[in-house]
Amino acid sequence: MELARNLALVLHLVGMASIFGAFLVQAKAPRKKVDAAMVHGALTALVTGLALVGLAEARDADVNHVKVGVKLVVLLVIGVLVWRRRKADAISTGEWGAIGGLTLTNIVLAVFW
Repeated sequence: MELARNLALVLHLVGMASIFGAFLVQAKAPRKKVDAAMVHGALTALVTGLALVGLAEARDADVNHVKVGVKLVVLLVIGVLVWRRRKADAISTGEWGAIGGLTLTNIVLAVFW
């Protein structure tokens, strides 16, 4: 069980890093776009996050459902943003900033809450 949890946690971190890394790579680009890494990172973070909660519940760990719910809502907003604009040639700087800002918010929530 611990191996499954650790594997899910590593993949969850890789998913978040994928979204944020793709965001940072475009920082100096004149035209921002939704990279495939953002889409796949959001899906990976969603699936592995749900797996982490399921594994925690299975071993009767104390799960902060409010935290999980808030992080899930933030990730779903990120997912909608990247999924909706995944085929667009360019996105607005506001949308691009929202993707990066919400991803950073989710990371901060995970660490400090």
